[in-house]
Amino acid sequence: MEDFNPAPYMRWAKYRPGARYDLSGSSLIACTSEAAPGIMDDLPLTGPGPEGYPPLFEAIGRRYGAGPEQIALATGCSEANFLVCAALLRSGDEALVEHPVYDPMPAAARMVGARIVHFERRFEDGWSVDPDRVARAMTKRTRLVIITSPHNPSGVAVPLDVIRSLGDLVERNDGWLLVDEIYRDAMYDRPRESSALAHPRCIATNSLTKSYGLPGLRCGWAMGARDVVERIRRARDAVDAAGVYPAEVASARAFAMIDRLEARARAIIEPNLDRLARFMDSRSDLVWVRPDGGTVAFPLLVGAPETDSFAKRLLGEHETAVVPGRFFGAASHFRVAFGVAPETLEHGLEAIAKLLQR
Repeated sequence: MEDFNPAPYMRWAKYRPGARYDLSGSSLIACTSEAAPGIMDDLPLTGPGPEGYPPLFEAIGRRYGAGPEQIALATGCSEANFLVCAALLRSGDEALVEHPVYDPMPAAARMVGARIVHFERRFEDGWSVDPDRVARAMTKRTRLVIITSPHNPSGVAVPLDVIRSLGDLVERNDGWLLVDEIYRDAMYDRPRESSALAHPRCIATNSLTKSYGLPGLRCGWAMGARDVVERIRRARDAVDAAGVYPAEVASARAFAMIDRLEARARAIIEPNLDRLARFMDSRSDLVWVRPDGGTVAFPLLVGAPETDSFAKRLLGEHETAVVPGRFFGAASHFRVAFGVAPETLEHGLEAIAKLLQR
C-alpha cells in the first residue's frame, strides 16, 4: 500500500529520537498543577451544551471580544483548521497557502480535495505577507487563503491592516481568509485584537496550547462571522461531534486564571527570547528575523544548502534537537524553540555554538 503521510513534519516530530536539550518543540513548557491550581479538581464527566460547555464559549468571547455565536470549539487548533477547510472547501477548489509553511495547514486543505497553491513569505522581506503577491497568486478557483500570524516557523506577525487588505482580496473572489493565531497571545505589549474581528471574511483559529502551556486540554476554537461559524460547527458533526466535556470544563477554569497563566508564560518567553537574540547577534554564521511573538524562531545557516545533516549531528553529538527547515519548505533554515526551560535553552545554544565552531 502506498505510504500515506500528508503531514511529514508531524510524523517526524512524533517518532524522532528524544533529546536531552529539546529545542524542536513549539509549545510553551507545560504547566504543572502548581501553575494552574484546582484546574483538574472534581471534573464532571458530562453536562449540557449541544456545541460544547457554555461557560467556555463565554470565556473565549470575553477574552477576544466575540459573541458565543461567533465561536466554534475544536479539539485543538489543528482540528479547528481542518474543520474550517472541511466547511469551506470542495474538491477542485484552490487553497492559497503561505510558504514557508507549517505542513499540517496545507495537509488539511489537501485532505478535503483542494488543490494547493503557494505564495512566498520571503526571508529577505522579513517574512512579511505582501498582499500584491497574494493577489497575483489568486485565481477564480481560490476559495481559501491560509496564513499563520505569528508565522510558524519564523514568529513574524501579520499586521491587522494587512489582514484587512487580504480580507478585501478574498471577498472580491467570494473566498475566505484563515489565520492560525495559535501564537498570537504570546505577543506581549500589543493589542490582543483577533484577526477574526478585523474583517468579516476572516476566520481565526487558536488554542490554549502554545501560548499558555496547556497542551493536554486540547482546547481549540475557530472564530468568525456567525454564518461561517455555523458551517464549521456542522463540519464538526461529521468528525467528532463534540469535545471531551471534562477538558472543556478545565479549559473554562483556565480562562478564569488566564492573567496568571499569561504572567507565567511571559516570565519564560521574554527572557528566553532576549537570550536567543544575544546569541544570534554574536554569530556571523547564523542570521534571522527576530520573532514578533510566539515560541519559535527560524535562523538561516549561512552557506548551507540544507540543515538535515546539521540537525542530525547536533542530536547525535550534543543531545540537542532542532527542526530541519525542509519540513517547512526552507531547507537552509532550522526552527528553534525558546518556550522551554531557561537551562534547556542555554545548554542547547551552547551545543549549537560548539557544533558550528567545529
